[in-house]
Amino acid sequence: MPASISADEIEARIVCSLEQLCEKDFYLLQNDLNECSINHRVACYLQEHFPEWYVDCEYNRNVVKIKELDLPKDKIDWNDTEARSVFPDIVVHRRGDEGPNLLVIEVKKSTNTCDRKHDYNKLKEYGDTLSYFCALFLEIGTKDKFGTWQFDWKKRENFQN
Repeated sequence: MPASISADEIEARIVCSLEQLCEKDFYLLQNDLNECSINHRVACYLQEHFPEWYVDCEYNRNVVKIKELDLPKDKIDWNDTEARSVFPDIVVHRRGDEGPNLLVIEVKKSTNTCDRKHDYNKLKEYGDTLSYFCALFLEIGTKDKFGTWQFDWKKRENFQN
């Protein structure tokens, strides 16, 4: 595993992964399939570009404890009674290690009209509370926006292993 990696290198690897998604899985994007299906394919391509890390979807553990964040209540059912469990869309991390973790991603399709505020709150807390080096809100273009994406980052300059 490299001793350090720059935020620019992380971004370059993500872009390569998204280019693969658009090339190989255009059907999912053009036909506006379920976000979880798209996230899975993004994670597969990310794994190719981050071979020294684990890439997981909906990973909810911090070593052996369930990840929790102190977030405001909302109308979303997060599958627990307190609505505090954390299920990030995609993480690039070390399983069973308290960190630091490399990357957490929240994904929305361009056709998803839900408010992004909760996703942004989660991303802020991932970095602050759960020691993620980079947090990324990623909007992936579907239907008529197929082949596009937008980034909104919270990142530090260099990750030190």
